[in-house]
Amino acid sequence: MSTMQALVLNRHQGPLELTELNRPEPGPGEVLVRIAASGLNPLDMKIRAGEAAHAKHPLPLVLGIDMAGIVEAVGAGVDAFKPGDAVYGMTGGVGGIQGTLAQYAAVDAALLAHKPANLSMRSAAALPLAFITSYAGIVDRARLQAERTVLVQGGAGGVGHVSVQLARALGASVFATASERDHDYIRSLGATPIDYRAANVEQYVAAHTGGAGFDLVVDTVGGPSLDASFAAVRHFGHVVSALGWGTHALAPLSFREASYSGVFTLYPLLTGQHRAHHGEMLREATRLAEAGALTPRIDARRFALRDTERAYEALADGTARGKIVVDVDAGIDTALAG
Repeated sequence: MSTMQALVLNRHQGPLELTELNRPEPGPGEVLVRIAASGLNPLDMKIRAGEAAHAKHPLPLVLGIDMAGIVEAVGAGVDAFKPGDAVYGMTGGVGGIQGTLAQYAAVDAALLAHKPANLSMRSAAALPLAFITSYAGIVDRARLQAERTVLVQGGAGGVGHVSVQLARALGASVFATASERDHDYIRSLGATPIDYRAANVEQYVAAHTGGAGFDLVVDTVGGPSLDASFAAVRHFGHVVSALGWGTHALAPLSFREASYSGVFTLYPLLTGQHRAHHGEMLREATRLAEAGALTPRIDARRFALRDTERAYEALADGTARGKIVVDVDAGIDTALAG
C-alpha cells in the first residue's frame, strides 16, 4: 500500500477533509506506525482555529498529537521496536509534523513506548500528552516526595485526572477541585474533592490545610485558577502550570516565598531536543498502568475517522466525560483482544 487516508485541514476553521496521501516511509531513527486510535486534546481545537501560534503548525496540516498503534516498519538505527509491537506516544500534530488523524505516521522512535499490556489502544491513545505534562510538572519540576499535600486544579480534566493518579502513586495526599458531578470520580481515584463553586480559595485552604496551604499546587486550568493556585500554596511551596497565559499578580506567591514552574510539553516536538525523555516518561506511564495505578478516563462515545467532526463537536461543547478518542482503525484493538 503506497497511499493512506488522512484528515487534512486546508484553512483555519475549515472542514477536516478525508484525503488520500502518500504513505510515509520511516527514515533513520523513525518508526512507521499503523495508527489504531488518536486522542483529541483542547490544543487541537486551538490549532484548527489558528489560535495556537506557539504550536507552529503550518497549513495544510494533519491534526492529532496523541496516538496508539502497531509498528509496521522501522528505519535504520532503530532497535528498541520491531514490526508488530504495540506502541503509543505524543508524536506529531505540531511544528509541521504530520498528526495522528491518519492511517499511518512515520515518527521519531525516541517519542514512543510499548503500550501498557492491560490497556486497549483507545485507552493508551488518551494518555501521552496528559501524562507527559503531569510528569514534567510533578516529577521533573516539583520533585514531589511522599506524604506531601497536593492540590490539583481541575482534577477531573484530561491532565488533571492523570495528575491526581500520578501524585497518589508517589505517595502524596491529594486534593482536587472539580464540579460536584465529578466528586465521586475524584474519590474513586483516592483524592479529596473540593467544590470550587461552593468555597473560595481562602475557605478551602482553611478547611483542608488549617490555613497553611498545599505543598504543591498543580494548575491544569489557567487564568483565574492559576491566580487561585498562587493563593493556595504553602510557605516555600511550589506551583506548576502548563497554562501560564494572561496577566497574573505574583505578589501572593512572593508573600509565601513559593516558587513557580511552567511546563511547555511541545518543546521536544518543536525543537527536536530532549525527545528521549518523552519516551522515558511514557515507559513510566506503562509501568504505572500495568501496576493498576494509572487508568485514563475515556468518553464512552465512539468516533471513526470519518466522524471526527462530531468528535470535535463533543470536545468543544463540554459534554465529554473523559478523553475523546477517534478510532482510526478499530480492527487493531479487536484483533489484539482476540
